[in-house]
Amino acid sequence: MVVKKVGVLGATGTVGQRFLTLLADHPNFKIAVLGASARSAGKLYKEATKWKQTSPMPKMVADMTVKPCEVKEFTECDIVFSGLDSDFAGEIEKNFRDANLAVVSNAKNYRRTPNVPLVVPTVNTEHLDVLKSQRRENNLDHGCIITNSNCSTAAVVVPLKALQDAFGPIDKVSVVSMQAISGAGYPGVSSLDMLDNVVPYISGEEDKIEWETRKILGGVNESVSAFELTDTVVSAQCNRVPVIDGHLMCISVKFANATPSVSDVHKALNEYVSEAQKLDCHSAPKQAIVVFDDSCPDRPQPRLDRENQQGYAVSVGRIRSDSIFDVKFVSLVHNTVLGAAGAGILNAEVAVKKGLL
Repeated sequence: MVVKKVGVLGATGTVGQRFLTLLADHPNFKIAVLGASARSAGKLYKEATKWKQTSPMPKMVADMTVKPCEVKEFTECDIVFSGLDSDFAGEIEKNFRDANLAVVSNAKNYRRTPNVPLVVPTVNTEHLDVLKSQRRENNLDHGCIITNSNCSTAAVVVPLKALQDAFGPIDKVSVVSMQAISGAGYPGVSSLDMLDNVVPYISGEEDKIEWETRKILGGVNESVSAFELTDTVVSAQCNRVPVIDGHLMCISVKFANATPSVSDVHKALNEYVSEAQKLDCHSAPKQAIVVFDDSCPDRPQPRLDRENQQGYAVSVGRIRSDSIFDVKFVSLVHNTVLGAAGAGILNAEVAVKKGLL
């Protein structure tokens, strides 16, 4: 078994902490370096971090010394996972990539770049092929940037990919989100704003869902660059709700050339299998989509279903015909697993299996 040495940038933040919980017992990745801001560098991790995960801090990282997010501190790493805030990620991740280090990023900075793959690991791992042009353009043999999607987008594209594969092009998609507070990081949204309340605005979120969905469900052209769908319209409205983890999305879909029945949609979602599963990656779910039928009319729910398949599955329920669109349903993603750190880890696992990292 090949074991890769990995580092984590932004290790003290909430996404960085989730990276560490998922990497702690990983059979293929060994945590070698933890990086954070100047105020944390030089301290033991347990002293530098306000731990906010429900599971205990992994013992293996507690007494590691936090390093600054500088290339020279990470040269032993085969892969560097980035949980950096987008305000800082752009320059740091580029410096690491240009130093021939492979960066797997949760930040938004490079998602729209044509030769940077934007990948949800149970949807479009074929987009990892654009690493060839990214490396060629930058004269690198190992260095690269791989990005995963915004946390809310993951709940949308997994079921849409299954439906697109089964029924062909999608014409229109309407999405209304109910997003957990952990998606805002720490300290996040004030309790005075969230308790007994719903906030019908998340800055930049609607735009991300709309264009990321089109890129992820798009393809790769002859120059090995990813492109967005041009004939699919996506409209999103986003809301912050007082739930800790788990983004719940109400989705309506109209197909370009088909009108599948509800039972056809159930079957397509149930039978969907991603490349990550076929490659038998360590973190890949046994079932990419957990489907609830009419015997469970009030599911999925964040508290009950966000941990399905250790958080790597999307849960779908309330599948019904729609009087304006063709079909509507509710989709749930664990926003810090498949919607963030877990996606990065599974993307890296796929890239290793495919000989790209």
